[in-house]
Amino acid sequence: MTDAVNRRTFLNQTAISGAAVGALAAATPALAAKSASDKVVVGVMGMSRGRSLATGFTQQSGCEVKYVCDVDPQRAGTAADAVEKAGGKAQAIGDFRKILDDPGVDALVCAAPNHWHAPATIMACAAGKHVYVEKPCSHNAREGELMVQAARKHNRAVQMGTQRRSSPGIVEGIEKVREGAIGRVYCARSRYSSARGETGRTMPAEIPAGLDYELWQGPAPRVPYATNRVHYKWHWFWHWGNGELGNNGVHYLDVCRWGMDVDYPIRVTSTGGRYVFNDDQQTPDTSTVALEFDDKKLITWDGLSCSRHNKNAFVTFFGDKGSLEIKSGGGYTQYDVKDKVVKDVKSNRGDAEHILNFLTAIRNDTPLALNAEIAEGHKSTLLCHLGNIAQRTGRALTCRRADGHIVGDEKAMELWSRDYEPGWEPVV
Repeated sequence: MTDAVNRRTFLNQTAISGAAVGALAAATPALAAKSASDKVVVGVMGMSRGRSLATGFTQQSGCEVKYVCDVDPQRAGTAADAVEKAGGKAQAIGDFRKILDDPGVDALVCAAPNHWHAPATIMACAAGKHVYVEKPCSHNAREGELMVQAARKHNRAVQMGTQRRSSPGIVEGIEKVREGAIGRVYCARSRYSSARGETGRTMPAEIPAGLDYELWQGPAPRVPYATNRVHYKWHWFWHWGNGELGNNGVHYLDVCRWGMDVDYPIRVTSTGGRYVFNDDQQTPDTSTVALEFDDKKLITWDGLSCSRHNKNAFVTFFGDKGSLEIKSGGGYTQYDVKDKVVKDVKSNRGDAEHILNFLTAIRNDTPLALNAEIAEGHKSTLLCHLGNIAQRTGRALTCRRADGHIVGDEKAMELWSRDYEPGWEPVV
């Protein structure tokens, strides 16, 4: 696909057969298995979180960041400068499809806004690229299912950016929880706090010079440009974002689900709302989400976006023989049944290790050997989607044990997916 090819044509091209994908992989060096010493070439999309990722990938041995991409040329240029300072040399571009077009690129790193995560990942897999996609992996539940299908169809490594899955200390702590060090684990509690200001009122405005707002919207149905959205506050509007639960809660719920060794909940509730400021924000700044699982297991998340007071641990697991706290920055503290410290371990958050895990899977042609492989990423992200659906409908959700689908509530199930701008519908 060249830049001149429109999006509809590209999506039609992605619906190729598995045989055609195999032939393409055989013919294209970027798709072949790489030895452990081979260089991995990546392009990074979205220069908010993506700027940090671009420097992180640059600092990995045997990895080249060839492109940094953003619909705002100033942000792309600043990211290219950051890559250069980190020891690399990246080309600043405005359209991520150039990354997909380049046969020398092995992987797309997607750190664009949430509404782009799944469509860009699916397009990249069809183009033969591996994908490191930021959290949450999808804007809605159906997209997560499609991402898993795309990864399997095209045999691509797709890693979600929940880096604590690669933190040595957290891995050790989770192993202790799952091995029974605190007995039968029946509850995991997590709490997030921040001090975000007002979102403000949404006012019509002129598109800033240089900003490709059309491409920024991409898969999302078109709405006129307005203030308080680009480049960050889109998080707090359902059209593009998933609120604090999808923005940060996914890290917490992923660790909870991992330690509890559970997949899909059977009941989900959410309480809260926009309590602190009177503005146009649609998502809660204060909420509590509860997810119940089989075998009498409970996960909760308390989100406070407008208060930094937080004396609780990142995640705490409760068992009938003790408890174990996971630290946000890595490591854990284990307590016995009398709440005495048994062990305290310090570690790091796992950022570099998570990137290395992704690069190693590419080099070894082992797309499932990922610490946050997309099937696991989807399950954890789904907990956020279900919490948001419960919040938006104001109802408790009953979910199917096999796949998390909502049962007995057609109105709630309407939020399982979304509408798309014509021509941008994800195709696997």
